Amino acid sequence: MHQNRRHFLKTTATATAAGLLIPLGEIAAQEIPYVKAKAGYELLFMATDWGFPGTTDEFCALAKKEGYEGIEVWWPGDDAKAQENLFTALKKHGLQVGFLCGGSQSEPAVHLNAFKKNLDAATGNSFQKPVYVNCHSGKDYFTYEENKLFIDYTTKKSKETGVPIYHETHRGRMLFCAPIARNFIEKNPDLRLTLDISHWCVVHESLLADQKATIDIALERVSHIHSRVGHPQGAQVNDPRAPEWDGAIKAHLAWWDKVIERKKLKGERMTILTEFGPPDYLQTLPYTRQPVADQWAINVYMMNLLRKRYQL
Repeated sequence: MHQNRRHFLKTTATATAAGLLIPLGEIAAQEIPYVKAKAGYELLFMATDWGFPGTTDEFCALAKKEGYEGIEVWWPGDDAKAQENLFTALKKHGLQVGFLCGGSQSEPAVHLNAFKKNLDAATGNSFQKPVYVNCHSGKDYFTYEENKLFIDYTTKKSKETGVPIYHETHRGRMLFCAPIARNFIEKNPDLRLTLDISHWCVVHESLLADQKATIDIALERVSHIHSRVGHPQGAQVNDPRAPEWDGAIKAHLAWWDKVIERKKLKGERMTILTEFGPPDYLQTLPYTRQPVADQWAINVYMMNLLRKRYQL
């Protein structure tokens, strides 16, 4: 009898969870007023290779099969073979590309020089013009003046090349928290953002309801979104389809909705990277390190949900 009860509870819980996944997504996709888009509005979804175990060609093939328009990857640096493999796969599978650029050096001048080298190569490559470049800019412990040099350089480079260049709201980087980002926004009118607001949820240990004015200012500068969902205790919920994260999902959708509405009204391109990451972003079971959810499936789910929500 004890075994039967345990089996009943297990199967009932599994069935209940499975039954909740899709309806939540369907409901979320409908909870937005219709906004007529002006000519020029375009929605591109990008796939991340973060955590993908296969080759570049396999990654691009799968991204194309799932319905992504492009991919976002780190610029391969001086690795000629990696560059060849990447651009061959992009051409073969008909995909757009956005590049990540950054630096890791602790000394500001050395860091900036490495950043410039990567950015110059990514924007000036002779194979395929990127849709955008997303920057992991500076460090949270650099001074305002040291970090501003990254903005000054990307502003100049974007005007020279015609490639949009964005700075990501990322922990450990220049725009690691909301009030610091606001200071940069107010003093640098050409600054454009990649919004990964999940980082700010962690830094401020909240869903940012007490910083609405600052968040609204930031949303006006967003041109690219990393659609990972965070919460007050972490940068990634374990599975956005699970009902316990309904509040976090709705908060992120409300922020993204404002960006999309502005893009539609202006008739501008909008790019979205589905960026739920692998372990240790994705939680695992202790000892076995077995992931508690399927990273790739979650990202495809987010793409389909947001495409339905933000289509013309």
